[in-house]
Amino acid sequence: MPSERHAVVTGSSSGIGRALALALLADGWQVSGLDVSPSTIDHPQFDSVQVDLADGPATETAAQHLAGAHAFVHAAGVLRVGNLGRLNAPDGELMWRLHVDAAQRIGNQLLPAMAAVGHGRVVLLGSRVAQGKAGRSQYAATKAALVGLARSWAAEVVAQGVTVNVVSPAATQTAMTDDPARHAAVPVLPPIGRLIRPDEIAALVSFLLSPAAAAITGQDIQICGGASLPR
Repeated sequence: MPSERHAVVTGSSSGIGRALALALLADGWQVSGLDVSPSTIDHPQFDSVQVDLADGPATETAAQHLAGAHAFVHAAGVLRVGNLGRLNAPDGELMWRLHVDAAQRIGNQLLPAMAAVGHGRVVLLGSRVAQGKAGRSQYAATKAALVGLARSWAAEVVAQGVTVNVVSPAATQTAMTDDPARHAAVPVLPPIGRLIRPDEIAALVSFLLSPAAAAITGQDIQICGGASLPR
């Protein structure tokens, strides 16, 4: 039988998004995965929606068919690096479209329906880099924008039973870590001595989507492996 809980997860074909989709499926959710790549998940409760999330109109069209979902998790992302004097405008535009514009287009379709029925959960995947890091200005700007977006949405729908949060991991062990586009930017290990695992992020997101997290909204929660301890 179809699950009564339906989650929309972007970036579901790999990395954090895939880990999130698998965790939710294991928890009994029906999951619609939005990704430009073909699905890598075979599960009766999983529905693959192949769409280029950097294409605004296509993203809106896909989202319109998903209105009524109980949760929205935006994990799709790319990382492009560059120092001042060598910033690449198309790279910046791509990250803005994929990280921020896609989130607002999907959220604009899904959140009003959540608010109308008095329940909903939204989690946007941010990054500790949003606090600023040399060579990451374009990426950091898009991830910082997600925090402002989430807090503003949270303020709009808090009285209607909808929560909106950001989860911001430190460097995570995914294919993005090995992306040739960041060959000159090796990730720094946090104090725990290893990269964050996608399943650790999925566990926190799963909690934020649960009834037990109803009082948590408008927060930027870091999974940093101790990286935020020095002040």
